[in-house]
Amino acid sequence: MSRGVRALARAAGAALAVSTAAVGGTARSAPPARSAPPANAAPPPIAPEHLPHGAAGWSVSGWGGVRGVTIGPIENLRHPGRGYGTAASARAMDEAAAMGATWISLTPFGRVWDGKGTGVDLVFEAPFQENRRNVLAAIAQAHARGLKVLLVPHLWVESGEWRAQIDPGDDAGWARWAESYRRFLLTWAAVAREGGAEMLSVGVELRSWVTTPRAASFLPIIEAVRRVYPGLLTYSANWDDVEHTVIFDALDLIGINAFYPLAEREGASFEELLRGGRKVAEGVDAVARAWGKPVLLTEIGYTTRRDPAVRPWEWPDRMKGVVVDERSQAEAYAAVVAPFLDARTCAGFFVWRLYADPDDVSQEAEWGFSPRGKLAELVLRDAFTARWAADGPWLPGEVLGKHRARTPGVFGWELDPDEL
Repeated sequence: MSRGVRALARAAGAALAVSTAAVGGTARSAPPARSAPPANAAPPPIAPEHLPHGAAGWSVSGWGGVRGVTIGPIENLRHPGRGYGTAASARAMDEAAAMGATWISLTPFGRVWDGKGTGVDLVFEAPFQENRRNVLAAIAQAHARGLKVLLVPHLWVESGEWRAQIDPGDDAGWARWAESYRRFLLTWAAVAREGGAEMLSVGVELRSWVTTPRAASFLPIIEAVRRVYPGLLTYSANWDDVEHTVIFDALDLIGINAFYPLAEREGASFEELLRGGRKVAEGVDAVARAWGKPVLLTEIGYTTRRDPAVRPWEWPDRMKGVVVDERSQAEAYAAVVAPFLDARTCAGFFVWRLYADPDDVSQEAEWGFSPRGKLAELVLRDAFTARWAADGPWLPGEVLGKHRARTPGVFGWELDPDEL
């Protein structure tokens, strides 16, 4: 068992021994003393040349492991004053920072009416210009707290179909879809540039497009984004199709929505889950080495129910007769995160998810994904404060601590000085 696995497993055991009542009283420390900017404050100016990008972008950034938390939007028209950029959003940022997060993921949506892919509507719940202002304000709130930002424009399919199965039909339909998606993505890329977001995802779970010969039409869109946005680019592939996604050569990091199952049977022990986590880490490492660039787990999460690691992708709203089980959620997190602490090919991960108003419990049931105030939050705090391979070597002196990997721009900093 590696150093990271042993350390997090011990920490997880200690965390899981804490009672649920104690979690509610101790899981959140006081927010940072730094005051939040006004809700509609202008984003801080960040010169494009200060954002690393290109083949060596991640390596030269020196940012270390991504300890990320996704802050999900609140439907502004139904819940005024609780979305991105509000005082409520500032509290969510404070809680993420107190947890030990160094990055925030923001997920604005565009609306698609059905799986035929006739086009993307920029209006989602609120007018686009309002959402744009709110996202810029949320980026400013994150930066004011020392948090870096990954902007992930999502697609919401109104019919309930999965975005991965969008199929416009013939060549003409795909051409119309590609042009509509290009306008959608370039619009949000301009927002990312204006706000100084450090990273942008060019898509989320677009299996029918980027794992097929149709992927050729996606590459000019990435090129167009490069002309608009100077930061790092990734794409959020689904965990079960990342090996078939063919656009990563044009991007800086391999993104994975990592809802991997850790066990095949219900009632699996923590040791079984750990074995599953190691198997996942080995597969992710193989993907990173095949492409010669680091992997970022753009989403990772488990619901607060019995056996969430068996089918972690199941959406909470569709579940009936659920048994709430904080320990099972926490054990799943510990089992999947621990192996990645020692993985040089993994840049880090984003927890799925908190919400823009941390006190708004209307967004999902108590057995949902949020780790807030639960045993899983203690596990994540331990993981965020641990030393990761992605952080680089723990050596005395600034110069010794910043030596390069043997393959610059590929796997970041090396951990073991004996391997130099």
